[in-house]
Formats: sequence, structure tokens, C-alpha cells
Amino acid sequence: MLLERGAELAAVRQALRAAAEGRSSFMVLAGPLGIGRSALLNELPRCADDGTVHVLRANAAPTEQGLAHGVVRQLFDSLLTTASGSVRRRLLADAGAARHVLGDDVVPGPDASEGTVLRDLCTLLATLSATAPLLVLIDDLQWADSRSLSWLARLAPRLDGLRLLLVCTLRDGDPGSRDPLVRELVSSSARILRPASLSPAATGELVRAHLGEPADEDFVHACHDLSRGRPLFLRSVLSEAALTGCPPVAASTGLLHTAHPAQLRDRLVNCLLLQPRSVRDAAAAIATLAGHEDPALLGRLAGLDDVGLTTALRVLRQLGLTAEEDEIRFAHPSVREAVECSMSAAERQRWQETAAGVLYDSGLPAEQVAAQLMAVPTPRYAWAVPVLRSAADSVRRKGKPELAVRYLRRALLEAVEQDRTRAQLLVELASVERSFDPPAAESHVAQALPLLPTARDRAAAVLRLSPCVTSPVTPSGAALLRRAADDLVDPCVRDDSGGEEALSLEARLRYTGLDDYAQLADAVARLRVLEPPVRSRGGRELLAVLLHAATLSADGEASEVVRQARAVLDWEPATTAGGGSVMQLVMFSLVGADALQAAESWLNAAERGGRGDGGGADAMTHARRALFHIARGRLPQAREQAERIVQLAGTIGEESRCFVYGVLGALALSTRDVQLGSRIVDDAAGRCLGPVPSALLSLLRMAKQAQEGDADAALETAMECGRQLECAGWRNPVLFPWRPWAVSLSHQLGDHHLARTLAAEEYARAKEWGAPVAVGRALRLRARTDGAGERVDLLREAVGTLRDSANQLELFMAVRDLGRLLGDGAEARESLREAGELAESCGVPWLPGPVTGEGRPSAPAVRTALTRTESRVASLVVNGLTNQEIAAELQVSARAVEKHLTNSYRKLGITGRRELAAVVQESGVHAPG
Repeated sequence: MLLERGAELAAVRQALRAAAEGRSSFMVLAGPLGIGRSALLNELPRCADDGTVHVLRANAAPTEQGLAHGVVRQLFDSLLTTASGSVRRRLLADAGAARHVLGDDVVPGPDASEGTVLRDLCTLLATLSATAPLLVLIDDLQWADSRSLSWLARLAPRLDGLRLLLVCTLRDGDPGSRDPLVRELVSSSARILRPASLSPAATGELVRAHLGEPADEDFVHACHDLSRGRPLFLRSVLSEAALTGCPPVAASTGLLHTAHPAQLRDRLVNCLLLQPRSVRDAAAAIATLAGHEDPALLGRLAGLDDVGLTTALRVLRQLGLTAEEDEIRFAHPSVREAVECSMSAAERQRWQETAAGVLYDSGLPAEQVAAQLMAVPTPRYAWAVPVLRSAADSVRRKGKPELAVRYLRRALLEAVEQDRTRAQLLVELASVERSFDPPAAESHVAQALPLLPTARDRAAAVLRLSPCVTSPVTPSGAALLRRAADDLVDPCVRDDSGGEEALSLEARLRYTGLDDYAQLADAVARLRVLEPPVRSRGGRELLAVLLHAATLSADGEASEVVRQARAVLDWEPATTAGGGSVMQLVMFSLVGADALQAAESWLNAAERGGRGDGGGADAMTHARRALFHIARGRLPQAREQAERIVQLAGTIGEESRCFVYGVLGALALSTRDVQLGSRIVDDAAGRCLGPVPSALLSLLRMAKQAQEGDADAALETAMECGRQLECAGWRNPVLFPWRPWAVSLSHQLGDHHLARTLAAEEYARAKEWGAPVAVGRALRLRARTDGAGERVDLLREAVGTLRDSANQLELFMAVRDLGRLLGDGAEARESLREAGELAESCGVPWLPGPVTGEGRPSAPAVRTALTRTESRVASLVVNGLTNQEIAAELQVSARAVEKHLTNSYRKLGITGRRELAAVVQESGVHAPG
């Protein structure tokens, strides 16, 4: 297909008409490689108005430049081959031609003078043009032999009377185009036509014609950008797409850039091999220094001065091998492939090695030099190791650990000696690999240990596997930690240079064993006899772990945990890099002790000093702030922080994921947000998160079962979770509120004995631990299960206890229950008024008004609380319909039904479908018709 070549064809058509009238002319079709000169030349015979035209055709080739009169031979051979019998006989009968006819070929003799050849051949042309106009077509004039060029140079000024149109194609930038005879010929032409690149519209038409189906606009634009509108490049790309079955849709645009059209590459290789050494060297420099557009670097690598480089770049641009707007960038990916294919493997390696040295000597950043070194397969430079290490550190901080690993592994090829340098490389490699390939990281640390001279060096190396206390550690990694710890003396026995590392190793080993009852108890015993130095990093790490153990087990007094946690806060920097695992553990301890307000000033300082880079550090800032709001009972603020955590979920490292899941799980339980809980459970599937989130996931599954109305399954899940926690020794009533849920569920199922037993156990455990929120909540649970005469006193005691707590949500529920139970009177009204204020500050629904005997809202309160749709859904629940059946009845989605039910539960202060049905039936509220 010839598209957008109308102007050129019209010009040739007009010239043929003039030739028929005796006005001969000479035209040149010029342009870069792949613009379609040859295809246009082949179309010209069809430009004759009546089709009566004699065509003489010749194709010059580089391999035939030594053949005298080779192009002239082709011209007249083509005529004798295609001419009719009468014309053929007339030509052969010509006296001038007969002297140079051998057989059926017109062949100028080797001894014939140029003048004789010119005269005799012009005679032939004059004889032929008497019967019809002549169209002489010569493709690739730049490769014509010198004798033919001489004949053409003499012919061009003598065209008058021949009724002839001579059209030649010329490739821009080719060495032959600068031949004096070629330049003389071109200068004598009447017109030089330069076909333009195809437009996007023409590209789209060619794409549809080639692939046989309509193409997406994005696909067409990608083809146009990649080919730059050159027909040769475009056809090659489309042929490759058709061969590989690439559909012309937007999703396939990326595949176009990975295509490797062999035909195009071979054409480009042939073009390059015909160029002078300076041009090939400039192309090799561009291919080798891909991405570096500094002419000075290219000149140094190619060995060219400024003038030589400028000339070579201009030739590459004229050839169409570089982008027109940028001489230092190839026009198509296949150009670089062609440049590389034009060199041997040894030549490519020499170019890469030289390029690395040029970049290093020029003082470029380590990343750029390292990228070049990656192409050098063997050790060569003494400076390679520090450059690769520096580059690895830089890309690691940019969030590219895989690339950092590649740099460090390449550096190992340079560090062949089994010495400290190699050990340091192995350790650095392991510290990067640990985030995505723990087995490889452990293997490299194990290789490094024998090369390190001191126990402290070996301990520091092993600690790189677990830079944070909360970093996940495999069993083999824990074995390396124990091995390193055994090398060091006990820092508490005597002052030793390895004391800091020993404390950190102990912290990590103890943290990995907190889900084992015996190791948990041993950690608590260690806390009682030792108070590590909080001024050292290792000391704070160990103390944070021991406090975490005491908090999980609720072994001891909460006030003592708070005292030592504050000591950690006093010395822990608020701008700690990374996730701040020490602070994660301290915050959980303060939450479990109901004293998180002690960390508020630290949190404020950490947020002021945060980098705000939108990454994992920001996610941890929001997670810490969300936990603070949860502990204070400020649910809307906690939800706001949780939304930001979800947005940054992809930036959270594995060492912080346990903390984040714990925070989000606590929020889901506090707000009874089943959707959030389900999302956490689904996202945590298959992850190794540690025991704390695992226990929370069980509680979240229990909450979902309760919301779906399956109280029996929910109670069983709660009890099983409790048994697992008890076996592990995790008995903190604040962190693991499974008993309050079990009390509510058993009471709902009518098992009042179990409810009373669980409430009594919760109270005993809470009193032993001493956290106000745990004691107050346990008293409120007892008020629901003990005798009626004791309920008011228990609730009054609960309110008094919770006034010392930071958790306003628990205080609200205790004050609310007290006001409802009192019924009427000044104390009841004051309690209900305070409950309303607390509900507003906590962001929870509040239904003031009288209650039923079971403490549930009365009918007026229910009518006021529920919307029309929520009342309709509640009515269908009473009728026994499932969520899917309700969705079908109301013609909404099941998710919408779940949302209405969740809102109803929150407003009415209940936990599930069974309680909702009981409230609706007892209040007499029915959905409007």
C-alpha cells in the first residue's frame, strides 16, 4: 500500500506528460532508510496517463559497484527483456547499437570510450523514445558503479528531444551519496522529492490492512510512535505482531516494544556495515551508553573529537537511525540490536569494559557506573567493589531491593579473596535479600561468619538478618541467632565490647519464643531480676520484649509495666528509622496496661519529625495514632487513621505487619465492623504474622459469625480462641477480650451459668492485672450476669473504676447501663445525660430513653434510631429470611443488606441477628408497608 504519496505521484505524472511533449527531466526521490523510496519508485510506471511508456529499470547494489557499466547493463537488459518483438528488432538493427550487441544483450565493450558509449546508447534511447515516452528508474543511486555514474552524468544535461523522465532514488547519509559524481547528478536534477513520514491516520489504515481487523486507537498510536511513521519499520512491527498473534488492542501496546523483527534488524545491520568506521563507532557508543546523552562521554568512548562525533551523528540522523529530534537516541529498538549484531562478542565486551571506565573517570554517580559494570561479565577494575556497594545502597533506599541484590552479587565476582571485604559483601547482600528471599539471606550470612575475625563482628552480621525485634525469623535464622549469642559473654556479668549485640540477640531470641508457655514464663522471670540499661539500643530492645511478655501473660501488675515502659519512652528516639519495633512493643504494653496516654508526647514528637515520604514510615505513624485513638475510645478518629493505613498497605514491611494487623483488628472489634474484619482475615490468609494477629483473626471470625446470627458457632469460636490463648499463657484481659464476647453470646443463648462463670473469671483476672479498663469492663459484665440486687452496685463500681481509665468508650457503656438500669430519678437522668456526652465524643450511636426489662431499647427508641430501610430489613430478619433472601426481596445487593444490619446493630447496642429479632419483636416495631 502506498499511503500519503499523492504529491510525489502527481509530480511524476506531470513530468511524464511533459516528457511525452518532448520536455525531458530528471527527478530524485531522497530520504532516510525505511521511508519507502523503492516502493514509490516501483509505483511510477502506473503514472502514465494512457499506459504507453517504455520502462528501463535498474537496481544498484553495493556488491556490484566494481562491475563497469553494471547499472547501464541493467537498464537496457530490462528493456530488451520486456520490449515487444518489433521494438526489439528495431533496436538491434540500429547500426550504433550493433557494435555493442553480444547475443541479445546490449553490453558496452571494456575498451569502448565514454563518448562512444554515450553516443551509441543515446542513439538507442532516441530510437526507443520515438515510439513512446521513456521512464528510466534507478534505485539506490548511491551504490551505482563509477562508469554508470559517468554515463548518467553525461546523459543528464542532454535529455532534450529524448522524451525521457529519469527518476533515481537516493538514501540520505550513505557514504555513496557523498560521491562527487552522485552529488553532481543530484544537483542537475529538476526536482528532489522527499516522501514524508506517515501520519497516525495512515498508520491506522496500514495496521488494519496488515492485521485484517480494526485496531484500538492506543494500539495505532503505539505503532506510529514506535515506527516514527516509516513504512519499513511499521511493516516489520506489524509482521512480527501477526506472527506472534498479538491482537491490535490497547492491552497489547507493551508487546510491541518487546518485538524483535528479524527482517528489520538484518536490513539495519547491512546498512551499518556499509558505513565508515567513525559512524559505526558512534553508533556503538550510543548503544553501549544507552541512557547517557552527553556528547563528551560518547566522544571519549568512540575515540572521536568534537568534529568527528558531530559528523558521525549527522550521518546517523540522515540515515534515519537516530531520532530526528534527538541525534543521540536510536529511532527504533531494532537499531540497537543491529548495532550489537554488527559486532563480535569480544568487541561488545571491549566496548562495555571501556564504557565502565569512561563513566567512572568522568565522576558519574555510582548507580550509573554500576549499571554499566553489570554488562561486564568478568572482574577488571579495582574500584568496582566500592562502586557496586554504593549503588546497591542507593537503589535499596529507593525501594529497589532486587536491583540492589544484582549489584551486590556482581560485586562478589570482583571480591575473589576470602577476606573481610567479601564477608561484608555477603552480609550486605543478606540484609537486602531477607525481605524477599530469607533462605538465601541466611545462606550468605552463614558463608560470611567464618570470614569475620571477632564474635562481635559475627553477632552484628547475624543481626542484619533481623534488624528489627519484630522481624520474622525462620527456625534456621533463629539457630544463627543462638550461635552468635553463644559467642558473646553475658553483658550483665561483666563489661564487654559485645554487650550491645548480646542484648539485641537476646531480645530477638526471646521475641521468637513468646508463643511458647515456658519461654514466656522465663521472659517474665528475667524481667523481675533484671532491668536492662535503657540508654543503649540493645537494652531498650530487650526491655521492650520482656515488658511485652509480661503484658501478654498479665503476670504481675500493670502499674509496674507502665513504669518501665515510660523509662523506654524517655530514651527511645522519636525519629527512629524504619518501623520502630521497640515502640510497637511498648505501645502494645501500654494498651494492655490501660496507660497509652503516657505515649502521647512521644507520638507527637514522632509525627513532627516524620519524613512524610508516603511510604512505610507514614503507614506506621497512622497505625500508632490509630491505636492511640482506639485505646481512648475515639472511634471516628481511629477510622480515619485506618483508612490511611489501608491506602499505604503496600508500603508496610513484614516487620511492621504484625503491629498493623493488630491495630486494624482491634478497631474492627471495637466498632463491630464485620466488613473490615473480613478484609483483614482475607488479607492475612497465608501470611506468617505471629501469634498476636492470629488470636485477633479468630476473634474477628467470631464477630462475623455473631453478626450473621450464628451464635452457637460464634460462642464455640470464642471458647476455642480462649483455650488456645490460655495454653500459650496469653491471659491479658485488655488485649484479648474473648470472655466479654463469650459472656454476651452465652447469655444470648440462655446459658446463664456459663455467662456467670466467664464473667467471674474475667473479673478475677482483671483484678490481678489491675488495668482500670479491664476491671471496669469485668464489673459491667458481672452486672449483666449476677443477681438483680447487685447490678446497680456493680455498675456504680464499674463507673468509678473506669473514670481512672483512658478508655471513654468503656466508660460510656458503663454509664449508659447504669442510667438505663436506674430507670428514673435524678441519678438516672444525670447518668443518661453523661452517657450522651460520652457517646458524642466517642462517635457511637446513642438511644436515650426507657429500656425493657432486659436492658434493651424500648419501641420509641427503636423507631427513632432505625431508618425506613433498616426497619424493613429488621422486619424481614424477624421473619427468618437470610441476607441473600432479603437482598432478593428488596432488590438490592447482599452487601447493602449487611451494611443496613451493621448500622442497626450499632444503633441498638446489640451484637447479632438473634438480638435484633428479639428487640424488634419485644418493641412491637414493624417495617412500614
